[in-house]
Amino acid sequence: MNRRDFIKAASLTLAAGTAAGCKSIIPQGTAVTASQKTITIADTDCEFEREPLLRPFGFKGGALNEIWQSAAMVRSTSGKHGIGLCTHNVLWSDAKVFASNSESGGNSLLFAMTNYALKIMKGRSFTDPVAFNDQIFKEVYAYGQKICSMPKLRQTFALNALVGVDNAVWLLYAKEHGITNFDDLIPAKYKPALSQHHPKVASIPLMAYTIPIKEIKDAADDGYFFMKIKIGQKGTQEEMLKKDMARLTAIHNSLSGCRTPYTKSGKLPYYFDANGRYQKKESLLRLLDHAKKIGAFDQIAVIEEPFDEDLDIDVHDIPVRLAADESAHTDKDALERIEMGYNAIALKAIAKTLSMTMKIANVSKQHNVPCFCADLTVNPILVEWNKNVAARLDSFPGLDGMGLLETNGHQNYRNWKTMRSYHPYPNAPWSKTKNGVFNVDKDFYAKSGGIFAPLPHYEAMFKV
Repeated sequence: MNRRDFIKAASLTLAAGTAAGCKSIIPQGTAVTASQKTITIADTDCEFEREPLLRPFGFKGGALNEIWQSAAMVRSTSGKHGIGLCTHNVLWSDAKVFASNSESGGNSLLFAMTNYALKIMKGRSFTDPVAFNDQIFKEVYAYGQKICSMPKLRQTFALNALVGVDNAVWLLYAKEHGITNFDDLIPAKYKPALSQHHPKVASIPLMAYTIPIKEIKDAADDGYFFMKIKIGQKGTQEEMLKKDMARLTAIHNSLSGCRTPYTKSGKLPYYFDANGRYQKKESLLRLLDHAKKIGAFDQIAVIEEPFDEDLDIDVHDIPVRLAADESAHTDKDALERIEMGYNAIALKAIAKTLSMTMKIANVSKQHNVPCFCADLTVNPILVEWNKNVAARLDSFPGLDGMGLLETNGHQNYRNWKTMRSYHPYPNAPWSKTKNGVFNVDKDFYAKSGGIFAPLPHYEAMFKV
């Protein structure tokens, strides 16, 4: 089912509208700086592909069976174009939308918002991609509230829909200004938060509810050392807690003899992700007490998003590092989480747009709160967008000279090898995990992970 068939079937066809006749307001031959140049969008388009998973991917008490990959194209009046990719994830971005629709229905809503964003951009001009994303976001979010029949739609739902659009705008901006390096793409005000060039980035695998213990041990034997473990399993709060305790015990026992050169203790750090499933602080403290009993507590490096954001729980007194993820929709939300006691932020340039991620990273830097990059089970090319951010963040506490990057697509996609073939540099050493890390060398930084390179598979979707 392609994009056009979907829109017709869903009765979501939007006014075609065109701005093909728009002309640049900058006279030809006029020298302008990057901050002055106005770019006018003449045409847009989008498509999507459905990628099946190896098995149901469970979190937040639900499960995904396939993940849609969309591509957004924007062309300026100068004839230049940018194509940005997006991995859609309805369950992560708004679990209520996921629960109230079929899996394809929820994805259709997300894609409709992507299509709407591109439609309203035609004929508009911008000089600053971040400001442009802010402007479009407000309109797309309002549209999402309407088509989802959900006044309290989570902002991450709209941001997820905008990832490919935002990336396309950044790539168009880069072409218009002759930019071919990620460092040169970062606006000056956000450079302090993205100023490192780490030689290594830790590659974090995801251990979801259904991943067998043997596969977790195998990952550790292959050199993976920073383990992300999904907690907050399906059931009542008491059932969830019992399952989480049992899962933690089984994982800790299987990894008890594993060692890594990247921590002072030599033991593997644990990274728990609850996706907001815990409803009371007391329940989380009981899990931590259990971790102490089995000797796993000192290995807990971070717990991500333990509570639903609507619970508004102050966490200053919880004795482990807590990270905000979904609840840090925007830079304003990130600041609120920091004030509540969260002392880490999970950045998702591949889920909340690069533009918003820069703003969130900036706020975190100003408050000395460390960041790392979490995944959304994205495709191999989006891994590089995320890696460009992770490689430039300050080191995560306890891991000097190293960024953190979760990437779990290889664990979950049925056609991962085929998806890897769409990568412009699929055989580059820096594109592959080796002994639990990405070795991001000079070639990686010179090529910016290939994000500026042509993408024939996706270019073929459009008349460019």
